[in-house]
Amino acid sequence: MRITDLQLDERPREKLLKRGADALSDPELLAIFLRTGIAGKSAIDLARDLLAEFGGLVGLFSASEKAFCDAKGLGTAKYAQLQAVLEMSKRYLNEQVLNRDVLTSPEATRQYLKMRLRGVPHEVFACLFLDNRHRVIDYRELFRGTIDGASVHPREVVREALRYNAAAVIFAHNHPSGVAEPSQSDLRITQRLKDALALVDIRVLDHVIVGEGEGTSFAERGLL
Repeated sequence: MRITDLQLDERPREKLLKRGADALSDPELLAIFLRTGIAGKSAIDLARDLLAEFGGLVGLFSASEKAFCDAKGLGTAKYAQLQAVLEMSKRYLNEQVLNRDVLTSPEATRQYLKMRLRGVPHEVFACLFLDNRHRVIDYRELFRGTIDGASVHPREVVREALRYNAAAVIFAHNHPSGVAEPSQSDLRITQRLKDALALVDIRVLDHVIVGEGEGTSFAERGLL
């Protein structure tokens, strides 16, 4: 079925304008991005095929340039367009977080960390540095590792926190496997960092692990 065969208010673009973007399914949102289908398939049909092929939006958005461009209906222009959309989303969330009190907007902070770290193929350890009113000063990715883990050095974390004159920090790292459960190594390094920062009166407010789903908060689990 062609999109033009649908009722006017069921066409993705018209539906978005009338009901809002959150009323659309993943294939409908992707269809708006694609704009056109291919021979024998509407943009919605193509979107469904692509989501099935890549295992959902995360798989599609984190695909390599070659894998993305080799898929039917995509190509270099669409890849460049997608990277621009993703980067604008990151910058939008960055502005949101940097202009809010993180403790009164935990969802915005979590969404920001998910956007920064989800889908990265290697492990990344990052920090949100906060002032004495718990407003975000900056976000920094401090360590990168392989899929098996990152080497995190407490001395360097303390040095960066002091450089920003931070009063508190929130740690975040991703699990490329998608499983957001904290490992014993995660628990140990968090305690080491907390102890090191306590020596210079800097509080650790949370450690968020980004995987599939909503991720894991050490604070919510009572692990801090």
